[in-house]
Amino acid sequence: LQNHLWDACRDLTRPRLDSLAQRLDAKATWDDLVLPEEQMRLMRQIAAQVKERHKVYGEWGFDRRMNRGFGISALFAGESGTGKTMAAEVIANALRLNLYRIYLSAVVSKYIGETEKNLRKLFDAAEMGGAILFFDEADALFGKRSEVKDSHDRYANIEINYLLQRMESFSGLAILATNMKSALDIAFMRRLRFVLQFPYPGIKERLAIWQHALPPQVRYEPRQSQSTCRQFRFEYRAHRAGWRGAQPC
Repeated sequence: LQNHLWDACRDLTRPRLDSLAQRLDAKATWDDLVLPEEQMRLMRQIAAQVKERHKVYGEWGFDRRMNRGFGISALFAGESGTGKTMAAEVIANALRLNLYRIYLSAVVSKYIGETEKNLRKLFDAAEMGGAILFFDEADALFGKRSEVKDSHDRYANIEINYLLQRMESFSGLAILATNMKSALDIAFMRRLRFVLQFPYPGIKERLAIWQHALPPQVRYEPRQSQSTCRQFRFEYRAHRAGWRGAQPC
């Protein structure tokens, strides 16, 4: 009953972000992830901090000792197809919260002041609805600040400064994904609470993903499947099958 009431409240307060973001149907669970132990530990820690933060800040009184926002931010870095989006879905599903993938093309505008306006709308709506924001290809939005050579550079840096301030004051969970960690702004990186590196899966991990993807009624020889995993990278198999890089078959 408690979960049904929570889900009803979540759906009623769902933010309207259709023009700026896509709501992801987060159905993935912890059992669906195949990641090293350290990454799994950090992900569970993220979920635990979001779930218990009101107790820590409110009941325990840590809000009186904090001079920044109560939000939690995490960076998921790694090659395409290493599980960054699924990891965000797992956390959202575990917390029973809405998850929104941000459309960078809709947020970033060539017109002065419009990007900041879109970001304000995005963060305000997410806070009102208690949603998780997932910035895919975050390096395009949170990239290094440039040397000011003209007015466009100056306003671009103002937008990044606004982002830094808004991320600090944001009361929700923001997850950023990138396959170019080195392109992110250094000052911004210091403000992130969690940084997870998603490694490309080895033979053992690829085999586990493959076995998990196959329905129970499909029969196969384990030795043959392991040999196939050695022979083909996921991107090649995905190209042949027309699937995404994150899927092994």
